[in-house]
Amino acid sequence: MASDSQLIACAVVGECKEVLEGLSSLIDVGSGTGTVAKVIAGALPNLKSTVFDQPHVVPNLQGGQNLEFLAGDMFQEIPPADAVLLKQSILHKWSDGECVKTLKKCKEAIYTRKGKGGKVKTVDMVVENNKGDEAAEAQLVYDIIMMVLVAGK
Repeated sequence: MASDSQLIACAVVGECKEVLEGLSSLIDVGSGTGTVAKVIAGALPNLKSTVFDQPHVVPNLQGGQNLEFLAGDMFQEIPPADAVLLKQSILHKWSDGECVKTLKKCKEAIYTRKGKGGKVKTVDMVVENNKGDEAAEAQLVYDIIMMVLVAGK
């Protein structure tokens, strides 16, 4: 997943940077070692980026000027921020009920900010109908893996 995360990070910062501009804080939920958050923090130095993952994942990871690592459980609480980022497999690997619970926690996190509201950003593959395109084949294989190997849909 780290190589996928590097690809996603480059795409987000290179192609979609404007969706992050104007934010002061971002929580990257379930992001492991924080590959995407590190790239975002480097590209947007005024944005406080937090990597939020399970306690056994983040204890020895080091943050930086505008990057921190925080341990927790997304089913219990997500820390408040202007935006919550959920990447590809975060929602895929859970049941519908667990996804709804996670999204409710995201909503609570963005509305905890003094009533200002916020944004939940999801990053996922889009499967297009491009026959012969290697990227399309990879997307379809990824979709099949998600259906077969995890509880998600």
